[in-house]
Amino acid sequence: MGEVYRELPGVFIHPHALVETQDIGENTRIWAFAHVLRGCVIGSECNIGDHAFLEGGVRLGNRVTVKNGVALWEGVTCEDDVFLGPNVALTNDLYPRSRATEWECTPTLLRKGCSIGANATILAGVTIGRYALVGLGAVVTRDVPDYGLAYGSPARLRGFVGRKGRPLKIDGEIGVCPVSGERYRIEGTLCKPIDGGGGLR
Repeated sequence: MGEVYRELPGVFIHPHALVETQDIGENTRIWAFAHVLRGCVIGSECNIGDHAFLEGGVRLGNRVTVKNGVALWEGVTCEDDVFLGPNVALTNDLYPRSRATEWECTPTLLRKGCSIGANATILAGVTIGRYALVGLGAVVTRDVPDYGLAYGSPARLRGFVGRKGRPLKIDGEIGVCPVSGERYRIEGTLCKPIDGGGGLR
């Protein structure tokens, strides 16, 4: 184990957390029994829950939420505003073998604003699109497009959500967020905002 940091400027570290990296942005909170390895980079205003494990090579943007019991492995990148629910499982090896000396790290990308529900499993190499929503317990074996709503085992694209996370009310090629009123154009598996895209980080 490398050097353990009990205090970092502008960062809350619970006394029972193990933090081995200084690459952590201001106003981030790391809670009890979380373990953050050297080489992990964490942005500002993140929240790392109890019993989370972040391996070296993990990259978190700003305002990322990692709930309790989540393990993030080398090659996992979470852009800004990603939410990982309790016990989400991610992997980085498509052909795992115990004590393998030759293996290839397969990167996984979670794009800005996406949310992954509790106990979902994400196959290595998958990309979850911007503001997409993955339902709890889903087994995701293929990419999810921007604003996609995916759930099931295996997960399938079931619809689309807006940036507020609510399913869009769809009429033809137009989807409307029931909360914000934002409109989206839908063409096949593509969904794009058509109201300028402002208002949310």
